[in-house]
Amino acid sequence: MTEAPDRGAGELVADPGDPETQRAARSFGSVASVYRQVRPGYPHDAVEWLVGDARRVLDLGAGTGKLSEALVALDRSVIAVDPVEEMLEELEIAVPGVPRILGTAEDIPIEDASVDAVVVGQAWHWFMPERAVPEIARVLRPGGVLGLVWNSRDTSVDWLREAGEIMHERHDASATFETYVKVGSPFGPIEEHTVAWTNPMSHEGFLDLVRSRSYFIEAGEAEQAATIAALETLFATHPELAGAETLEVPYLTRCFRTRLD
Repeated sequence: MTEAPDRGAGELVADPGDPETQRAARSFGSVASVYRQVRPGYPHDAVEWLVGDARRVLDLGAGTGKLSEALVALDRSVIAVDPVEEMLEELEIAVPGVPRILGTAEDIPIEDASVDAVVVGQAWHWFMPERAVPEIARVLRPGGVLGLVWNSRDTSVDWLREAGEIMHERHDASATFETYVKVGSPFGPIEEHTVAWTNPMSHEGFLDLVRSRSYFIEAGEAEQAATIAALETLFATHPELAGAETLEVPYLTRCFRTRLD
């Protein structure tokens, strides 16, 4: 990969169509179980805002089912599509009964005008918009909703900013989504909604979260070990963390929605 862009939760990629980028996206299959266990879910209020009154919802790039799980809790009928079989196997464990289909945003294997909403959690930055947008429009019913959502750690908190530097996070995704989320025709204006919340995690849980990031997965063993050691040192020495058994990790859930014209 060219000077590989850092791709953690909500981070942006330089070229979603690049073969190396696509390979990196599929690398999540090797840590699917860890991903399901440690990646945060989505707040009820955020998901409810995202889909509005839509009843039949396609979770596109569904991964291990974090967003599908929230949609089922809201009593929505859900279809899950993802290109990585291992991720969908984990989704079946998390939300049994949700139909699972192997597919991509650029080639969605469902019928025309068959869903009220398409939602994308932590995955829009992996898509090729010039191909994905027409496909999403095809499967949506007239007036249907496209909802995009990212969980972004709130790096205005000092220890999280330092952790991000250790984890090679070069982008403050939460500050760039407004300009990055450009859907265009045949969709209308984009609305935005943000939910702030806190996710308590153990030290080991946070380290597992780091291990689930594509940057870490693709790093060599020595770099992986150095990253984990530096984070453990941060936990032990930072004045906000020293002696704390639980890390209170602040998140911003950034939601964007637009309707099919």
